[in-house]
Amino acid sequence: METESDIGEKMITISANAAKRISELVGEDGNVAKMMRVAISSGGCSGFQYGFSLDDQRREDDLVFERSGIQVVVDEVSLNLLDGAELDYVEDLIGSYFSLKNPQATSSCGCGSSFAI
Repeated sequence: METESDIGEKMITISANAAKRISELVGEDGNVAKMMRVAISSGGCSGFQYGFSLDDQRREDDLVFERSGIQVVVDEVSLNLLDGAELDYVEDLIGSYFSLKNPQATSSCGCGSSFAI
């Protein structure tokens, strides 16, 4: 298992808002999850889509990013498409949601859940 220092230049950053919300979610009663998983899959209206989930296990190809005591894991393939991205938690009029500001994306759908490279 690799950590942020093992992967060289490839990385994602975690905003203070995202770290706070992940901490709240992981700390909820009855929740066995210990970290957030960010993954990319094919699909969505732009070609690739972001996936966010809580997880209690790390996989062999996971890379770990930390902020304020919380952990975000990303598999190596997804990290290639997320290099330089910032994970954020947004609260606005349309709702609250996790968001990725991804410099690798050349376009994205209107809702921001899918992107193209």
